Amino acid sequence: MAAFWHQRGRRQENSGLGSVIDGLGSVFDVLLANARLVLGVSGAAVLAIATLAVKRLIDRATSPRDEGDPKAEQKTLEESWQDLALIKTTPKLPKKQRREDLSEPLLSHPGEAPTSCDFSLLTDPRVCSAPLGAPQVKSSPLRCLTLQEKLLSHYSSHLAVPEIQVSLVPQLARSICTQLQNFLRSKCPELPFGRLFLSGALLDGLEVLAADHIHLMLPVVLDAGFWSLIPGEDTVVRNPQYWMIKRIDLGYFPRGCSPWDKFIVGRYLSSNVLNETLHKLLVASINWPAIGSLLGCVIHPVVASRELKLEVKHDQVELSITLFPVVEMEDKVLLAVPPEGLVENLWLESFYRAEVSKVKELDAGDSGARQLCLCILNGVCRSHPSLHKLGGSPVTHTILHLSDTGSDWAEESLADRFQQVLEELVAYLEKGVLPSYFNPKINLFSELLEEEIDEMGFVLYRAMSEPELLLK
Repeated sequence: MAAFWHQRGRRQENSGLGSVIDGLGSVFDVLLANARLVLGVSGAAVLAIATLAVKRLIDRATSPRDEGDPKAEQKTLEESWQDLALIKTTPKLPKKQRREDLSEPLLSHPGEAPTSCDFSLLTDPRVCSAPLGAPQVKSSPLRCLTLQEKLLSHYSSHLAVPEIQVSLVPQLARSICTQLQNFLRSKCPELPFGRLFLSGALLDGLEVLAADHIHLMLPVVLDAGFWSLIPGEDTVVRNPQYWMIKRIDLGYFPRGCSPWDKFIVGRYLSSNVLNETLHKLLVASINWPAIGSLLGCVIHPVVASRELKLEVKHDQVELSITLFPVVEMEDKVLLAVPPEGLVENLWLESFYRAEVSKVKELDAGDSGARQLCLCILNGVCRSHPSLHKLGGSPVTHTILHLSDTGSDWAEESLADRFQQVLEELVAYLEKGVLPSYFNPKINLFSELLEEEIDEMGFVLYRAMSEPELLLK
């Protein structure tokens, strides 16, 4: 019954279209009869080919078909593709070409067929048609960029830090560093602070997007005879990345012998107490308006932050400076960055200096592109809301692990290495463990929530097949 209604409807359509076809046929005949006079030889050819194709399509649409004959259906399909090819291979007329230009031949590669036809030009009397068979200019196809080209383009056009920031930010930060150093020497002469110095990706050529933050390192000079390090595994947090600094030999060198004894809590040098003391100095004791006026900027200490942070506003840049007390003992670099919670006295081991040194050493040894790959990935992580915690150390340690496999890190292989780093990161996220390159006991994902790991893994898993998603 359904087939019956289908055939009946088709017969009604055919009978209704009969009169329309007769009218269109007379119109086409008139157009073709006068096309050569109005449009010239080439224009008439264009119209004739297009008209033939349209008439064939209409005839085939109105003619009855054998629905059950697969050979008839295959023949109809082949004829449809032939008509489409016929329309696509009609000669392409030049657009708005001046008469004096028509005297010169148009160049094209031999044997190439035109790819399209602009029928709007048939009604423009200013266009002078070229003879049939004349060579035509081939329109240049759109060029598809490779991932390698997209990465390099993305780095140069989106990630590069403006030159004014590259030069201004270190200069401004050093001036603030000098003012802070002078203040500490005058206010706390009994505390043997070392010379303040700057640190961060901007100074190491690894900064991306904007030079809007920098680190200010304040060395805490300890007498090795009074202090020793306690490994993180032996602390209450059982985390190998945190250390404790213990006051020793109190029987021979009682409390007060070391200038840092005032910061002791339970025989351990407390990072919390030291940070609280410095925070009070930064907020209440230093005349930042006067220093800012001297340096041509506005400086505000961040009161509510757990970190020792300054916000700097200059006419050409806005900058965040974070102060880190740092202890260097037994080849360890420890920062006064205790974990969140009620635990005190812990010092965080930093591998930043070793990371940068190792990456540059490897690149210098094989003229590699590790630093370039690191900059691109850091820029991607920094700009993506789900990946911002993945930038920095996790990406760097992944690249260092990958370098141990003997992969080719030449710039020509940047795209391959980029995708390989994504694959490695996804594998680490699946396990929830990224071992530190310098201490395999340390899991660099230990501070991440399970939801954050899942979100990062999902984003990077999609990017494995479509890396361009990260470059938007």
